[in-house]
Amino acid sequence: MSAPLSLSRSVAGRVVFVTGAGSGMGRATAHVFAAEGAHVVAADLHAETAQAVAAEIDAARAANPALGEVLPLAFDVADEAAGRAAMAAVEARFGRLDMLVNNAGFLQTSALEAEDYEAVWSRTLEVMLSAHQRLIRAALPLLRRSDCARIVNVSSTDGLGASPRHSPYTAAKHGVIGLTRALAVDLGPEGITVNAVCPGPVRTAITEAIPEEHKAIFVRRRVPLRRYAEPEEVAHATLSLCLPAAGYITGAALPVDGGMTIRNA
Repeated sequence: MSAPLSLSRSVAGRVVFVTGAGSGMGRATAHVFAAEGAHVVAADLHAETAQAVAAEIDAARAANPALGEVLPLAFDVADEAAGRAAMAAVEARFGRLDMLVNNAGFLQTSALEAEDYEAVWSRTLEVMLSAHQRLIRAALPLLRRSDCARIVNVSSTDGLGASPRHSPYTAAKHGVIGLTRALAVDLGPEGITVNAVCPGPVRTAITEAIPEEHKAIFVRRRVPLRRYAEPEEVAHATLSLCLPAAGYITGAALPVDGGMTIRNA
């Protein structure tokens, strides 16, 4: 009997590109990967938030040199040319890219009959679906040079179901799962894995305006674990899908929702 394979669970020295890294799950993802020794491209719409996260990681690295380096970038993920320029900046700084985490997003509700519905629909799909495929295409030349190429797209439990007045968001998140599965098939022969994480209720800027008593009622009714997730818990799920040892997982849509999507009543 042959000895068990020894598969690496280390991302140290690898380079990860995280969009929406200025806050919430993106910020947590940047910190989690840096703590594991990966070099992080912290991309955000706003320069000040990208630089703030970079400063946090740099401060932690001063105390622990084993942490990865960080490159802050500011651009709109819906801008195709800006995405290509960002990848050029990554190549110039690190000379490689191993992992892309498409996390950037927002939530803007709108009723179907509302005057702003068309604008909300267009912007939502641009940022949370079209931008994913554009950044993936821009990153492919670098990812194809990696021996551990990983793409993780952030969807939502709204990609597995639906919520009232969220139809643009829900359509985009369903699309993310479809894109993930399609690209897993397309890129699988090259050894590039493509997966999605589907967070449920998470303590981020999107949910901070919800009163705590309303959060408590929601999780008591809907979430078996009876609480909201912390952003770092989603970040660790993303990290798990990016490990070298996770090379046979592709096309998956992983709920990180405290059991919410499996509860019937």
